[in-house]
Amino acid sequence: MDVPEGLLDRFAAGHPYPRAFVTVSGAHLYGFPSADSDVDLRGVHLLPLEEIVGLRTGDETVTLMWDHEDVEADIVTHDLAKFCSLLLRRNGYVLEQVMSPLVITTSPVHEELKELVPGLLTFNHAYHYLGFARSQWKAFEETNALKPLLYTFRVLLTGIHLMRSGEVEADLTRLTGDGPPYLADLIEAKRAAEHGALPGDAPSPSRLQADTAALTARLQDERDRSDLPEHPANFRAMHDLVVRTRLR
Repeated sequence: MDVPEGLLDRFAAGHPYPRAFVTVSGAHLYGFPSADSDVDLRGVHLLPLEEIVGLRTGDETVTLMWDHEDVEADIVTHDLAKFCSLLLRRNGYVLEQVMSPLVITTSPVHEELKELVPGLLTFNHAYHYLGFARSQWKAFEETNALKPLLYTFRVLLTGIHLMRSGEVEADLTRLTGDGPPYLADLIEAKRAAEHGALPGDAPSPSRLQADTAALTARLQDERDRSDLPEHPANFRAMHDLVVRTRLR
């Protein structure tokens, strides 16, 4: 994607630490950005050793937000140790961030993290996607807005794909084959308006509810049949990565 001119310079000037990686998340990663979609950047920063072992410790999480050329920029980075601890939980957000193909900044640490991801996947990640889908469906019922509906489909299909293949795929346009036939039309409508309502020719509420319920049941079934383990296998490798990076 094309990042708005000057945004990265402002980010670099405002962020206090070196970054191991920064990638694009949000609607751009999910395959349905509109012209006015937020720019969501996520990544890992590296605290200097003196801000880890001393009395004054550095920020484990850095958050920066501003309006840039009428587009909201939202940037969140975690220190490497915190990010690795999140990766060792059933947290789909951080999996998608480290594996995002929309890379702004990378490093050997980033490459090593990506190599470790297959050994971090578990069938328990399904619970992340099931929970996120429930919250987004509730938001859709309350607002009748297109965005939370697409997020519902996105997380269910990402979870199904992960359970079945062991691959992290957050781009909904690559997952439509497992979704209902009208999904591509909803994606196009979202690209036309970031906060638009459902298009007039959208399926009925009962059809949408039935289809999301069917995908929810399918994700649960894929979880129960998945070859993924119960616990991550790469804990020691993650620990070693953090220690080696700290001591460099």
